[in-house]
Amino acid sequence: MTIRSLLIANRGEIAVRIIKAAKALGIRTVQVHSAADADMLAVKLADEAIDIGPPAAKKSYLSIPAVINAAKRAGVDAIHPGYGFLSENGDFADAVEAAGMIFIGPKGDAIRLLGDKVAAREVAKKAGVPTVPGSDGRVDGIVAARKVAETTGFPIMIKAAAGGGGRGIRIANNMAELESQFPMASAEALAAFGDGGLYLEKVISRARHVEVQILGDGENVVHCYERECSLQRRRQKVWEEAQAFLLPARVREKLCASAVALAREVKYRGAGTVEYLYDDETQDFYFIEVNTRIQVEHPVTEMITGIDLVQEMIRVAGGARLSVTQNDIVPRGHAIECRINAEDATRDFMPAPGQIGRLSIPEGEGIRFDTMLYAGYSIPPFYDSLLGKLIVWAETRDACLDRLKGALQQLEIGGVPTTVPLHLALAGDDSVRRGAFHTRFLEAWLEAEFSRQLQSKSEVA
Repeated sequence: MTIRSLLIANRGEIAVRIIKAAKALGIRTVQVHSAADADMLAVKLADEAIDIGPPAAKKSYLSIPAVINAAKRAGVDAIHPGYGFLSENGDFADAVEAAGMIFIGPKGDAIRLLGDKVAAREVAKKAGVPTVPGSDGRVDGIVAARKVAETTGFPIMIKAAAGGGGRGIRIANNMAELESQFPMASAEALAAFGDGGLYLEKVISRARHVEVQILGDGENVVHCYERECSLQRRRQKVWEEAQAFLLPARVREKLCASAVALAREVKYRGAGTVEYLYDDETQDFYFIEVNTRIQVEHPVTEMITGIDLVQEMIRVAGGARLSVTQNDIVPRGHAIECRINAEDATRDFMPAPGQIGRLSIPEGEGIRFDTMLYAGYSIPPFYDSLLGKLIVWAETRDACLDRLKGALQQLEIGGVPTTVPLHLALAGDDSVRRGAFHTRFLEAWLEAEFSRQLQSKSEVA
């Protein structure tokens, strides 16, 4: 089926990104929005906009009936969920298809299978992909949890089977902590995901977070190489790179091949990401999870491969085969993405909504800014604090870091505090430039180095 019209069931910068991709394909766009988002940039750019409810996400962006009814009213052929909200909801994918429209992403069954972290581990094992030592499946109670911990040792992660995005995770350093945190983790998982199921994984010390971008059309699967996502705060990614720096070529080859093998196991359709932990010391990698959607950090992959991942998602959903083979995908140069959030670093990165004043966006070779901002826009307090993503490309990583520093210095977002100072400090940090970091690096660095810099600037002021 040819897609002629498309509804965007999301908001913010990813909604703008999808609209631009759809228009490049000659597709009519319809943007849904909550009452709080009536004046967002995506509403202004779309061919049509429909109000689907009040500011609370559960009554608008997370309401399957509201989104489906809007799509029917607009008479669209397809719905793109973006990331977050309903993007990894198998029931939503089913509802879209039941309503006679195309869901831009995998089938509902694939979303449910890969969205269940325990079931996804089983798929990975079947495909021959290494998994982190831990429970074979869901852990049925504290007695079973103790047995797993005795085998794997501590520290150990208690993870929600239906979790994602770094949420639903606790770490136990000994048996007493495991026994106290296990029931609390189950209650939290039930409240957050509607599923209190848990599983256990051994903590890989000083691990790096590396993920592989995959594309599939239901028959063919390719990878678009890997991304480095180790700079995280509270398990939320802050800065991403493509490709992963200092990753040995033989490890890269095995890592990417394993992601393709896993995707082929489920006849994957659309864009997705297979995530791993990588142990620098042993050069071993372990499967974590699959994200069955477009990722926030997808632009760095686009910058090094030249592939428009969102357009490819739309084409494949419409019934087309992948437009590229594996031999066509040749990475070039290095790219870095900084997530620019409306947060106050001096107040423990507290979200800081407000009205945008002066806005100056850097331009030039190798510079891209994906955003939802315009001068005068009022950031609503109801949603994620992400304002945009500054993406920079250059032939080498050192040149990329230099270009990034210059672009950050040129980026001006007036009216609200942002995380630009954090990224400037990271771009100039010696450990970051050497690639000497891991998933626990950033929080320790924030406590020591960045706090010192903030204090110094405060004293000067």
